[in-house]
Amino acid sequence: MENLMRKIRLYISSGMVLRMILRKRIIPLLLIVIPSAFFYMVYLTTSERIMPFEVASIADKLILQVSERNSSFVFFAVATVGFLSSYIGLSLIQEMVDVNKRLIICGYHPIELMGSSFLVLLVVIIFVSTYISLSMLLFFTPVSFAGFFISMVMSGLTYGCYGLLIGSVFKGELEGILLIVLLANIDAGWLQNPLFYSGAQNKMIIQVLPAYYPSQMAIVSAFSSYSTTKILFGSIAYFCSFGALAATIYYQKMKKK
Repeated sequence: MENLMRKIRLYISSGMVLRMILRKRIIPLLLIVIPSAFFYMVYLTTSERIMPFEVASIADKLILQVSERNSSFVFFAVATVGFLSSYIGLSLIQEMVDVNKRLIICGYHPIELMGSSFLVLLVVIIFVSTYISLSMLLFFTPVSFAGFFISMVMSGLTYGCYGLLIGSVFKGELEGILLIVLLANIDAGWLQNPLFYSGAQNKMIIQVLPAYYPSQMAIVSAFSSYSTTKILFGSIAYFCSFGALAATIYYQKMKKK
């Protein structure tokens, strides 16, 4: 009976969170407009010249010869999913604080509320990943479409859970957005660029950042037939770590209410 009640509470709270997201008109708009705008800018500003770059996650130190435009499409796809997911994750926690306090008084468990936020975040990530992966087909076809799609999901989960973590730690929206923009811009939006990485010094720093594994997985899947299993495990480790930290901090804070 208790398990049934938990499922019902999870279903109800997930529905509430999803309706909250959809009521903020700016969020559905961002999910559609930002990827389209990024792809359009890449198309307008990049060339078809062939650029060699190193894929560090492959043991053989694979060197790919890919057009600047196609590599930029893949790079910005990962960055876009990561940025949007982290913003949604932050919003899911911060926007629902007062509502969740009342729900806890009504008998809800903090982990159930965190679980409902994660489920809604997962739905958003799958939607954005599908949208971006299908949009990519307008420009070129990845060697492994399934692998490319999974890399988009991994980017979303990694940065989405990072957003949940930041939302659990900080109450202020400005501080949360600043931390998200700083990391997403430096990591996914700059350092993981395969053209930058090939000539970078201190590559170990780049390899420990959250977007490294999703970016590498996207590049390998898009332009080669190499296996991405080991890279996938790296992405899973990152988003599980962020998610576990977010759930622990959220539980401790809400438990005190």
